[in-house]
Formats: sequence, structure tokens, C-alpha cells
Amino acid sequence: MATVTLTADSFDDVAQGEGIVLVDFWAAWCGPCRRFAPVFEKSAGKHEDITFAKVDTEAEPELAERFKIASIPTLMAIRDGVIVFAEPGALPEQVLENVIEQVRGLDMDDVRSRIGA
Repeated sequence: MATVTLTADSFDDVAQGEGIVLVDFWAAWCGPCRRFAPVFEKSAGKHEDITFAKVDTEAEPELAERFKIASIPTLMAIRDGVIVFAEPGALPEQVLENVIEQVRGLDMDDVRSRIGA
């Protein structure tokens, strides 16, 4: 599956749905972002059930500000509308696959009860 580009107008519609959304916050001038992009794209091709999305922080500064993105690339994982992971850095393929595995394995009832506590 190809990645989708998120904007301030489309972010909530995509992120608040059911399932897993992985968001890559990036910029064209960022070397680590350019190195992470093929890893992200390859993973998108392997996980058809996950939405892989990109936010260009230069084009969408309000989203970068909203999520306090201080370093790029930053990967954010959202499951069933809940942000469950957000970390800066260009992840190697194996680490990205591990993040996906962990996000898939989450007990979302437990996550929601911890957030509410």
C-alpha cells in the first residue's frame, strides 16, 4: 500500500479511525528523513492492513506544533485513535517491524483504562 499524505485538514479523519496508523513526520531537507523514507515505504508494502502516513513538517507546521515535534524524523503510532508510540529518529527496518509487532499486540482496553486512570 502506498503512503498517504496527511494535512491539518485530513489528520484527525485518518488518525481517529479504527486500526493502526503509522505517521512519519519529516522534511525534504532532513538527511535522516530521506534515509528513513525507503524503510517506511518497504514496511508499507508488507503491512496492507496498516495506514502509513507522512506529514511534511515544512508544509504542515501546525501539525508539528500540535504534536510537539522537536526532532525529525519522528514516528508516531496510533491505534484505534490513541497515540501509543511517538519517538524521534530514523529507525532501522528491524526496529520498525518490532514497533509494529508491539502495537499490534497491545490490549487496547488496558491502554484506555491506563489513560483514564
